[in-house]
Amino acid sequence: MTEYKTQEQKSKFYNSGEWKKLRAEIKKRDNYECQECKRQGRLSIDTNEYSESAGRKKIQLVVHHIKELEHHPDLALDEDNLETVCVDCHNKEHGRDFRNKKPNKWQHDERW
Repeated sequence: MTEYKTQEQKSKFYNSGEWKKLRAEIKKRDNYECQECKRQGRLSIDTNEYSESAGRKKIQLVVHHIKELEHHPDLALDEDNLETVCVDCHNKEHGRDFRNKKPNKWQHDERW
């Protein structure tokens, strides 16, 4: 069985044609909507905005492994283990919620 423990192994998987094709199918299946937002009564969709700084389409939706790739490599391409989510929901799921970071306590201090 293939393992996805190292960054190199994960990158190889996420750059594979098989993953890219399945990712497009999952987004289409989910109507290009964040499924987590939908469960909470909100709507997050792919707007096809272009990012000048990145020189490509702005990433607003990703396909998320419900059971993580690293721990469940046998479910890597299982459609029932995949769902479309927005970047914000994906970051929250993985503990990367940047919107709730601690404020800078020195922000309003006088600078000498």
